Amino acid sequence: MPTIPSTSPRNLTVAVTGASGSILVKHLLEKLEADDRVGTVNLILSDSGMRVMAEELQVSGRNELLKKLLGRPSQKIQQQNNSDIGANVASGSYPTDAMIVLPCSMGTLARIANGMAIQLIERAADVCLKERRPLLLCVRETPFNRIHLRNMTLAAEAGATIFPVIPAFYFRPASTDEIAREFVNRVLAHLGLAQADAYQWKAE
Repeated sequence: MPTIPSTSPRNLTVAVTGASGSILVKHLLEKLEADDRVGTVNLILSDSGMRVMAEELQVSGRNELLKKLLGRPSQKIQQQNNSDIGANVASGSYPTDAMIVLPCSMGTLARIANGMAIQLIERAADVCLKERRPLLLCVRETPFNRIHLRNMTLAAEAGATIFPVIPAFYFRPASTDEIAREFVNRVLAHLGLAQADAYQWKAE
């Protein structure tokens, strides 16, 4: 199984595609920006991902996007153009430690699972698979049809981790922000970046 190197700071790739869940992206970027163990984040947004973000967060336009999401300019997150197939993360020689696709649409899943690296998101994911680096696909759809299930199986067999956007309720969240924050905590813990505010189950 792929593992993240223990060296720090880590270099991560985050891709945002056209499924619902923009609130998760906001919390993920906030966590990564604040985490001293993370040195660089390459952020790739598809056109569909941007459209969903505009609908769900009322955040539009790529200019100053991070300032709009974080409330300030970012020191470590750099945006990449999804059409730039020659970007750094498109090469296996670039030292990416892991990649998170959040949310991962079924179309993106299909292209990754079948090796169709047409744009940068799929190419960066393909690089992670061929270099045996962790790739988390936070798929977001319901219900799944057989094509979705087959593509998830193909991606998992190739080395990806299927990490569905399924919220937890056992910690009694009081808001959608708490639900989103805890899901992001689970994602980061899976990559060895446990967060101090993550909920830990304690049996009574």
